[in-house]
Amino acid sequence: MKTLQKDITKQIGSYVANDYRTAAVFSKYGIDFCCKGHRSLQEVCEKKSIDSNVLLDELNTIMTSKSGEIIDYKSWPLDLLVDYIEKKHHRYVAEKIPVLKQFLDKLCKVHGSRHPELFEINELFTASASELAAHMKKEELILFPFIKQMVSATISGQPVKIPVFGTVENPIATMMKEHNNEGERFRKIASITNNYTPPADACNTYRVTFAMLKEFEQDLHLHIHLENNILFPKATKLEGRFS
Repeated sequence: MKTLQKDITKQIGSYVANDYRTAAVFSKYGIDFCCKGHRSLQEVCEKKSIDSNVLLDELNTIMTSKSGEIIDYKSWPLDLLVDYIEKKHHRYVAEKIPVLKQFLDKLCKVHGSRHPELFEINELFTASASELAAHMKKEELILFPFIKQMVSATISGQPVKIPVFGTVENPIATMMKEHNNEGERFRKIASITNNYTPPADACNTYRVTFAMLKEFEQDLHLHIHLENNILFPKATKLEGRFS
């Protein structure tokens, strides 16, 4: 078992990359493990005034339990991880956005007079939908193909042509900045909705919409985590083999 000091200095993203079940613990304390997964456990505990021993106990309980499915994303080949992100998470975003937009527009029309905060929620989600669509397209057309090229070159023993963006670190830096923007946008949505809690007079559509928004944010957290904490670091390391 690792010492307490080592655990405290370990990055949050590393905990979640090793065992995604720990994400539930970090979420419980309002700790961003995806966009800000580079922070150490010690840094987060000090900032949020959390007892590190209590947090470590909860993390250890989760990691040593045998309940729940553990998917070892870190062991996946990078081209498989890229395909998984694109086919699972990118498709999810593309499918859910028009449905949520329709529901939010309806809520604003029917309930906006009594709940004016719905207009801000709708505005934030609309902005997120637009940014995510452009963001995913850049990944699918620029970053992901280059990562696959590096994997193929590694297998075949062939060199990799220098991409137009110079180094993989450049598009990765852009993607991470955009991840931060979306993380902040959904933190605002979560705050305005009181963590997606519908008001007492909410109709079924209202409740379903908030439940969908919560699910959308949770999927986005895993989506960003897989890229920020696993795909991007491994892609950067892989590129180093060709230099």
